[in-house]
Amino acid sequence: MNSINTSKIAVLGAGISGNGAAVLAHKLGYDVFVSDSKAIKDIFKQELQALNIAYEEGGHNWDNILDANIVIKSPGIPPTAPIIKAIKEKGITLMGEIEFAYRHKGDSKIIAITGTNGKSTTTKLMGHILQTAGFDVAVVGNIGRSFAEAVANNPAEWYVIEVSSFQLEDIIDFTPEIAIILNITPDHLDRYNYDMAQYVAAKFNITRNQQKQHLLILNKDDQPTQQYLLSHSIHTQIVFFSMNEEIRGSEGAYLHNNSLNIQIGDDPVMLPVDDISIKGKHNQANTMAAAISAKALHIRNEKLRESCATFVGLDHRLTYIATIRGVEYYNDSKATNINSTWYALEAFKKPVVLILGGQDKGNDYGLIEELVAEKVRGIVCLGKSNDKIINYFKG
Repeated sequence: MNSINTSKIAVLGAGISGNGAAVLAHKLGYDVFVSDSKAIKDIFKQELQALNIAYEEGGHNWDNILDANIVIKSPGIPPTAPIIKAIKEKGITLMGEIEFAYRHKGDSKIIAITGTNGKSTTTKLMGHILQTAGFDVAVVGNIGRSFAEAVANNPAEWYVIEVSSFQLEDIIDFTPEIAIILNITPDHLDRYNYDMAQYVAAKFNITRNQQKQHLLILNKDDQPTQQYLLSHSIHTQIVFFSMNEEIRGSEGAYLHNNSLNIQIGDDPVMLPVDDISIKGKHNQANTMAAAISAKALHIRNEKLRESCATFVGLDHRLTYIATIRGVEYYNDSKATNINSTWYALEAFKKPVVLILGGQDKGNDYGLIEELVAEKVRGIVCLGKSNDKIINYFKG
């Protein structure tokens, strides 16, 4: 990263992703200009100012942006945005932050994790497993620290990257050594014209550049995943995990006798569910996906067991807060779609008062109707989507 480049890069969006891209581009010697249609947070402004990186906020100067050789866009900017259409019409190279970072990561290797639910937990768990086993690893991506910023300031031999469907829309050459798709359930359908097939295809972009020497880990129980495989060719090795035993006897992972059975190569391992620190069926599936990756990297069984037992889960993901007058309070505010709400309700054995709300993204409340009837004795509605929730559950 010590070669000087005289090309101009415009970065659209000055959040975690955009600022990370700007920092890396500056370090590489590019002439960098950052543009955000909204106000830029002070912490990011200070970072740009410290490096003398030019920026604007509250709107886009199209002339400056269209004068660039490369434009790096925030994943939150949809492909239908007028500025994106103008960039494409002019033939300017357009990419996302993870693509830009990928091109400058050197010989480092990547485990990339996506899925509608569980990707943050699985990404953090995967990083913990590698750290416990002595790997030089950085945990980055949609989880809170940008891939580009890590490449610029703290490069590692391994990157565990949480990638969203939005980020995967903008890849070109990005190729992980190991890719994981945990599950695909309806989410962000407003971004994809309420077409589930478009959303599934965006998730499967994670494997589009993989070759036979790479590994793709998939959920055998996930119907959209299995439907996609029926009509699309995959060019890499596929290994499945399942909460059922139908893959028993082949490579992969499955649940049997209250243990996770991981069979990769000639050194299988059993992980008793009671010894795994994160609870719930969804986290058993997440752990299987991470454990397959660990075994593929020849991590010893004792290190895998140790890391699964000592892992501390994410804040705001079924986090116990307090017991007040006999009522237990849990923070599950990372549950931003119906499927993750289903998993949360499934984990409780006691009656629940459920707080729901936020921005509706095409939610189908029928997915949790049975669990609500079984476990929920009251719903508190907050946010913008009250009417839809009230109308669905008012009976």
